[in-house]
Amino acid sequence: MEIFMNEDDLIVSKTDLNGKITYGNEYFIKMSGYSEQELLDSPHNILRHENMPRVVFQLLWERIKNKKSINAYVKNKTKNGDFYWVFANVTASLDKNENLIGYYSVRRKPSSKALQAIEELYKELRQAESKGGIQESSKVLEEKLHYAGISYDEFIIALQK
Repeated sequence: MEIFMNEDDLIVSKTDLNGKITYGNEYFIKMSGYSEQELLDSPHNILRHENMPRVVFQLLWERIKNKKSINAYVKNKTKNGDFYWVFANVTASLDKNENLIGYYSVRRKPSSKALQAIEELYKELRQAESKGGIQESSKVLEEKLHYAGISYDEFIIALQK
């Protein structure tokens, strides 16, 4: 069953360098269906829905490991198997010397217009992955963006408007 975020709610979490959860706000805990104790020190991918194309996470990790932020539409799975969509902004957490110490993510409700396009795109990407792995999925994504004449970032932001 799909769960919907409220317009004004924000899901916030932090992870260490290995993607293990070190903090989650109250709304993050509520939406996940897990207790705070179950979430803390668990890999963030505990929430990964099986319908998410792996190429999206590959792109996300490439960006944040290089201290660049990224926006992405993500379908998360709750403890009981329900799901919810988020529009996520993920950034690197840096210490005072600009050393990478973890990652920080703020998620909000995605626009319904965006989800129509994203669900179709993600279906295509998953099909490509099933045939040729992440490389094939990445190729499909790159071709679509090239054909549209926009970058990944421009595409994602335009959908949310």
